[in-house]
Amino acid sequence: MDGTAATVLDLAGLKCPLPVLRARKAMRALPAGTTLVVICTDPMAAIDIPNLVREEGGRMESAERVGDDLRFTITVFAKPPHF
Repeated sequence: MDGTAATVLDLAGLKCPLPVLRARKAMRALPAGTTLVVICTDPMAAIDIPNLVREEGGRMESAERVGDDLRFTITVFAKPPHF
């Protein structure tokens, strides 16, 4: 990270598909270059969040398990216009 604060999205307790839907909304709302940290407890997030990042054009900086939490650190990229 470049010293700027990350945006943290705490989605603990939410079940599929809510974590990926809320993470997508957050990624689309943030400016390019922003760091987004997504915290989930749903085991499906281990599959869904990396796929979301790939689809949305971001970069997964890290994915780790911390206790019961899954923590994803994502760099948000500029999105191409949707037609």
